[in-house]
Amino acid sequence: MDLTRDPNGQDGADLLARARAGDAAALETIFARHRDRLRRMVEIRLDRRVQARIDASDVVQEAYLEVLTRLPTYLEDPHLPVFLWLRLVVGERLLKLHRHHLGAKMRDAGLEVSLYRGAFPAASSAALAAQLLGKHTSPTQAVLRTERLLRLQEAINTLDPMDREVLSLRHFEELTLGETAQVLGITEAAAAKRYVRALKRLKGILATLPGGEGGDLR
Repeated sequence: MDLTRDPNGQDGADLLARARAGDAAALETIFARHRDRLRRMVEIRLDRRVQARIDASDVVQEAYLEVLTRLPTYLEDPHLPVFLWLRLVVGERLLKLHRHHLGAKMRDAGLEVSLYRGAFPAASSAALAAQLLGKHTSPTQAVLRTERLLRLQEAINTLDPMDREVLSLRHFEELTLGETAQVLGITEAAAAKRYVRALKRLKGILATLPGGEGGDLR
């Protein structure tokens, strides 16, 4: 498994070697390559109740401090590709912030998804629905969008938790099929089957919403 390749296919072995040697600038470069993907992950998993207090970019930046601390341990046994390891660290940081700000409210169903690597913040159905429907500016469209948003959010909540997670990873975080399978601890074939199933169901739901089809589902 290539643990050093970035999403553009550029070999980062030299950067990882420099980071292993203590070159902080090399680690900053690796982190910068993945910053946008990491922020996207936080945005769809950030609980709406703390969005006024927590900014996705700040979560990513705070997690970078943990990356600096945990890098030596990771380099001793790099069992995950660099991006998936960074994503795990950022996700754990977001989970800690959720627990800090929400406290007992974290017991509400649906706030965490239990994966084979442990708890991880679940994707927000509101964020997924908003991504699917896009943005409208006119007053008439805004009213229609609100109704569609609520109905789509309810539909997303009815998805099998694993199907919903596969949809979040593949369609919204834009992970590859291999990355998705590795994150969830399932085979690529299983991940592909669940993704197709979730897309088919959501396409059918979108077609029945007021105003006809919406969103960008492929």
